Amino acid sequence: MGNSWACFTPKGVTFTKKPSKRLTNSSSTKRTKKKDEKLEFDDALIHQQALAAALLFHQHQQNGSLPLNLNRSTSVVYPSTAAPKKLPKSSSSRQRSRTDHSLIQPLQLVNKDLNIDGLETIHFVLVHGGGFGAWCWYKTITLLEESGYRVDAVDLAGSGIHTFDTNSIMSLAQYVKPLTDILEKLGDGEKVILVGHDFGGACISYVMELFPSKISKAIFIAAAMLSSGQSSLDMFSQQTGSNDLMHQAQIFLYTNGKDQPPTAIDLDKESVKEFLFNQSPAKDVALSLVSMRPIPFAPVIEKLSLSDVNYGSVRRFYIGTHEDCAIPVALQENMINTNPPEQVFWLKGSDHAPFFSRPQSLHKILVEISQIPPKQA
Repeated sequence: MGNSWACFTPKGVTFTKKPSKRLTNSSSTKRTKKKDEKLEFDDALIHQQALAAALLFHQHQQNGSLPLNLNRSTSVVYPSTAAPKKLPKSSSSRQRSRTDHSLIQPLQLVNKDLNIDGLETIHFVLVHGGGFGAWCWYKTITLLEESGYRVDAVDLAGSGIHTFDTNSIMSLAQYVKPLTDILEKLGDGEKVILVGHDFGGACISYVMELFPSKISKAIFIAAAMLSSGQSSLDMFSQQTGSNDLMHQAQIFLYTNGKDQPPTAIDLDKESVKEFLFNQSPAKDVALSLVSMRPIPFAPVIEKLSLSDVNYGSVRRFYIGTHEDCAIPVALQENMINTNPPEQVFWLKGSDHAPFFSRPQSLHKILVEISQIPPKQA
């Protein structure tokens, strides 16, 4: 259900250069190749930086040297380097669609004449799922910013490099506080497009009830799109007995003792590869294995209170994932039919992590939704 497992640190991370199969037969092709190599470098560099940050964080955890307070933005920042060196492209043993190449090439996905002037908002706020962190959006951030959008990717409490102890989170309000902090700081009349993945769907629903006037659109990506009075656990329980992978992967943590309710949910690292990332590139699976953290249990069982006046006033869109083993298509369709959004989009060939397995197709849909004009009063 988009939960997570204890992080581990590999002994070493290496990048292996593979010979290019691209053929050049004209000056135009050579220019394209140079551009592709730069994009390839950017993608690999971003991945290397994210992986290095995850490894450093885990090392601090093991050594007990993690600082209690970090002065950091809620958004992810990837610094550029002055003298780039060529980095190789990582490959996956899994089949990938030719229409969703691992290189980040936004101009091949959206119209070259894409005009974001005059849109209700160009500000995306990306909310990760259970166990993930802001790091998982690194491809989406790059694509959106290359297209001219402003992007914030938040680490919810106890997630990513947020230092709070996951086992100490007792409510959904506590879990989503980094997100509510962003919305509270928005200026008068300023709006954002909220994007929630997995359990992040319940998180953005909670925030939609609190700040409906500050949200232009809400986009649920393979996410918990709940009804009022329902918890994420209620929704996931609908597939009990039909998802053996989930049962095999779940590890409940009992910090307060076995006679007390669980405090968090972890995932077995061997099971998770086919459970969450059955279509994702190997390099992104490796990044996830060292970066994911347990998901707090209390927010998962908390029932939402959603009103038509607040939550119901925000335009909702759903992006489904066809090859999802965590939230199967049948469960996604059940949520869509029970709580219908304005529009539904499907990502063919995507696993539960489309920001890894189908980043360009996901980007194209996000841009398309951002272009939908406001409804006339």
